[in-house]
Amino acid sequence: MQALNGLQLGVLLFLIAAGLTLVFGVMDLINLAHGVQYMLGAYLAVLGLQWTGSFGLALLIAAAGSFGVGLALNQAVFRHLFGHDHLQQVLATYGLILLFEEGARGLFGPAPLSLPLPEALAGTVMLPGGLRYPLYRLLLLAGGLGLAALLWAVIERTRAGMLVRAGASNAPMLDALGVDVGRLFGVVVAVGAMLAGFAGAVAAPLIAVEPGMGGSVLILAFVVIVVGGTGSVYGAFVAALLVGLTDALGRTLITDGLRLLLTPSAARMAGPALASMAIYLLMAIVLAFRPRGLLPASGRP
Repeated sequence: MQALNGLQLGVLLFLIAAGLTLVFGVMDLINLAHGVQYMLGAYLAVLGLQWTGSFGLALLIAAAGSFGVGLALNQAVFRHLFGHDHLQQVLATYGLILLFEEGARGLFGPAPLSLPLPEALAGTVMLPGGLRYPLYRLLLLAGGLGLAALLWAVIERTRAGMLVRAGASNAPMLDALGVDVGRLFGVVVAVGAMLAGFAGAVAAPLIAVEPGMGGSVLILAFVVIVVGGTGSVYGAFVAALLVGLTDALGRTLITDGLRLLLTPSAARMAGPALASMAIYLLMAIVLAFRPRGLLPASGRP
């Protein structure tokens, strides 16, 4: 069961990290506000369910709204940061975090909200070996893998994907060849925001929807990018699964191991903390042997 939970966390991290790695790979833009899109998608899903009463329509509203916000942010902020120093990008996008989080707190209040599952998705499924697993988590895993395959096909098999890969490898050369790099950047930012928003929407039934929810997931997304290689969607997919499995299996295995040395209550407290450290240990090991990540985009320095 923990392996399935790790894979499910991995596909969610991939949806968030895929857009982030494309934005960094194509635009060379460090976007700390990407976690805000995850939060925004969750809030839009809650509102969408209140407006329509349909869980499916709520997810569509979250994805479409996140795409629109991504386009607006690119026009208002991100396109002006292209080519600037990374410190300026960090400061500007951190300002967006404060703006959106305080805006969410003002509009929805500080109390966590929830997105209830429809009754049809709230049951469990019997897996081989007599294991019962939540149906929604299983659908989330299957849907995430399907979206990952679709994104791979778009990136690797379409002209638009070819332009994105070319931009990740050498954006100035792409601009010199007559491609409207500004428009390409806008689409990449909007698609990345849509993926992060959709991840927040589908994760909302499993977690508390609150203003600061994007912070921790943003850190994990950056770990995924570093481990997988900047600008590489395939690298982000492999790294996201590794990080998800490391987190989920680490919590179980490390906690079980600590029970041999500590009391059960102390082991339950220390295990998750050490499991979180295991993620960064994984990143350190990868960087020690592969400084550019496991599968960096070709042409990246």
